[in-house]
Amino acid sequence: MIKYIIKRLLLLIPVLLGVSIIIFAIMRVFSPDPAGIVLGQHATEEKMVEWRAANGLDQPVVTQYVEYMKGVFKGDFGTSYYSKKPVAKEIFSRFPATLELAFCAIIIASVFGMSLGVLSAVKKNSWIDNMSMVLSLVGVSMPIFWLGILLIIFFSGTLGWLPAQGRIETLLRPENVTGFYLIDSLIKGNMESFSSAVRHLVLPSIALAMYSMAIIARMTRSTMLETLSQDYIRTARAKGIVERKVIRKHALSNALIPIVTVIGIQLGSLMGGAVLTETVFAWPGIGKYTVEAIMKSDFPIVQGVVLLVAFIFVMMNLVVDIIYAFLDPRIKYS
Repeated sequence: MIKYIIKRLLLLIPVLLGVSIIIFAIMRVFSPDPAGIVLGQHATEEKMVEWRAANGLDQPVVTQYVEYMKGVFKGDFGTSYYSKKPVAKEIFSRFPATLELAFCAIIIASVFGMSLGVLSAVKKNSWIDNMSMVLSLVGVSMPIFWLGILLIIFFSGTLGWLPAQGRIETLLRPENVTGFYLIDSLIKGNMESFSSAVRHLVLPSIALAMYSMAIIARMTRSTMLETLSQDYIRTARAKGIVERKVIRKHALSNALIPIVTVIGIQLGSLMGGAVLTETVFAWPGIGKYTVEAIMKSDFPIVQGVVLLVAFIFVMMNLVVDIIYAFLDPRIKYS
């Protein structure tokens, strides 16, 4: 197992190199010249030339890439063109917000998705199965930004139950310990702050979770249907084992591997793809920040975020593979 993990971690290097080359080329080819955006429309050509030279943009693209990767291997991802702060500091100051939102969304998606999938498989062709599949179809088809707007209109605008934007009420912001407002509030024993953070999390978490919940529900249903048709399930029922135990212990436990795969992939997608959700709900995470950086042609920020997302995806795949070995003892890695 250790050798396998080391091998997978070594494979991370060429993956990240490939991603860095692609995003570096895309930003240079398709993005507007950042000099004109940073300095403004009234900047003279001399000032723009001077700015490009100061930021290394006057050099050949290959030279720029080599210099950039030298800094990356040293832990230096560059400096934002606008804030003049290190990219790593800018990203990781916002990353806890995205991570908190993604974890809440994947918990909602996993609990409800697996529950719907199991119910659909057990009650095949019943009204429960039909309703679950309709809900799954709606979840897959409904755009996140549209769902987010509907949630804001109904729960915030019409009913006034939940806040529409932001991460927490400004005056209730907890002291920064971990960067996660829920955890920081509990550490300080500030339940008012905790309550505010939870209320702000509800709507964006539901909007972000809907697509993943639909995918997990459909995968759970198909896997459970296949498992329930196996001989050992019929044998367990013939022995007189309680149906609830047959479903939970014999069927679901043997159907978990593909379900865990989907959950792992969806978690990586949620952390890297919460752009629309964060934009609609004004959530101060890396998704919203990346959109702003793209609009401003802030190359170092966009490159840093893309590398982080690629790293998360690869690590999530590794974690899922490791979980396989615990779920199924027959799986061995060498």
